[in-house]
Amino acid sequence: MGTNLDPIQAPPLTDAQWARLVAFGTPVTVAEGDYLFRSGDREYDLILVETGEVEIVRDALRWMGEEVLAHMGPRSFVGELGLLNGQGAFLSARATQGGRMLRVTRTDLRRLMTEDDELSDIVLHALWARRESLRKGPAAMTLKFVGTRSSSDMLALRRFAERLDLVHKAVEFDPETATSIPGHDYTVEDLPIAYIQGEPILRATPGIVAERLGLSYQSQADEVVDLVVVGGGPAGLAAAIYGASEGLSTVLLDAVAPGGQAAATSRIENFLGFPFGVSGGDLIGQASLQALKFGVRVYAPCEAVRLEPHGTELDLTLSDGRIIRARTAVVTSGAAYRTLDLDRWEDFERAGIYYAATQLELRQVMEQPVVVVGGANSAGQASLYLAANGCPVRLIVRGDDLGSRMSSYLVDRLLEDPRVEVHTRSRVVGLEGGSALERVRIDTVGEVDARGLFCFIGADPATSWLSSLDRDADGFLRTGTDIAAQSLEQWQRLGREPLPFETSIPRVFAAGDVRRGSMKRVAAAVGEGSSAVASVHRALALVL
Repeated sequence: MGTNLDPIQAPPLTDAQWARLVAFGTPVTVAEGDYLFRSGDREYDLILVETGEVEIVRDALRWMGEEVLAHMGPRSFVGELGLLNGQGAFLSARATQGGRMLRVTRTDLRRLMTEDDELSDIVLHALWARRESLRKGPAAMTLKFVGTRSSSDMLALRRFAERLDLVHKAVEFDPETATSIPGHDYTVEDLPIAYIQGEPILRATPGIVAERLGLSYQSQADEVVDLVVVGGGPAGLAAAIYGASEGLSTVLLDAVAPGGQAAATSRIENFLGFPFGVSGGDLIGQASLQALKFGVRVYAPCEAVRLEPHGTELDLTLSDGRIIRARTAVVTSGAAYRTLDLDRWEDFERAGIYYAATQLELRQVMEQPVVVVGGANSAGQASLYLAANGCPVRLIVRGDDLGSRMSSYLVDRLLEDPRVEVHTRSRVVGLEGGSALERVRIDTVGEVDARGLFCFIGADPATSWLSSLDRDADGFLRTGTDIAAQSLEQWQRLGREPLPFETSIPRVFAAGDVRRGSMKRVAAAVGEGSSAVASVHRALALVL
């Protein structure tokens, strides 16, 4: 930043670039010691330093003093990725030398990102690079999670923070030996604890943390958005990105955090443009950044519970009672993970059962024996990922043909990998352990050591909240010409047929795994999400 950041985080700007940048700002005169923004501010601006100097400060916390992280000199800009995702400020900006500076509001910053491609790339790259740098330094103490290693509540907090790319630090310890929290006056019953700017939140949840950080949905008076997307997986992100990039005011909601099942995939090898494969986390991370670039307002965790027409508009009700009014909606809520009907399943969901195999889960079972259940690509990819990171793996497949639902390249690699033992015509029939999973019983093998059970046996569509929409016997949403005959009467009154991806309620669309007939592949979900937006435009044109 002006003096001590690398060129990626503090890019040099030409005279022409700087002139175009300052055109988006409002000039202010700043004196030495003035704060441009402070940690905890819900609304703050991108600061352009024309003259003078600004220092970036991690404010004092209960257990440590303040720390200066960087200095910004003339012809630099102050801010990081929170300006785009709506997060409140977690650092402070203080003038060390007075001068002339300019404030670029979040609204004007979004306008900049839309109107000037060159500046958009420069600013976005710098904001992203700063966020990545801050994740590894003392700024991470501004959001700190404390909990036990085997806690599913702690895992939920970490997954929420990592998928939203929040600067944070996690402190985990062994629940078997801990009766109190080292360095803190709390007991294990208070866990997990989230410290925001040093202030503790006992028994924290992602929803509470999101609210405190300014990441939960806040409606604006009489606001009607063009498009609301429910579900932040590949289909939802694609719909939101294409909608926003084509000028639609767009809100994206997810009940957990952007990513869906794709974010839980350790490696995707057949996605167009990635010959060496890409992790689900990396793919979703880049897509989420792209969404912010185009002005998508992303809110998570944010659960939708009802969707119903309201005149020519739609009312989407959230679990907290708030209502989002929109002209169109794309449902990409995906599917919920299936479970095995076994004693103590719910006990071990908090300590040893996982529905994803990413670096986050790997840390819980590193170099320890694990069992993977499932016969499709996700199970095969998880098995190879876990084995490559030191875990002896047993893959349990109910059918007798590993290749019936799994891509041939995965089958070949699994059968060739000595670290993976494949058991076909087999089932998991029991779980054993104390406070955490220790052993698994397999009907064809007997009892085996396992510190983790990774379950990839499919999912059921997340459509129970959409009872008014036409669904098939399995709960998947019917769209387009697949809509049942009894649901088509209303279309005669409208004088048209359902558009591609349109559900039984006009201007409500569905894409991805939640839709009947979808391919259940990442690339297909991206295609459906983007294609649904073409129908959104046609629907909007019919009512405007």
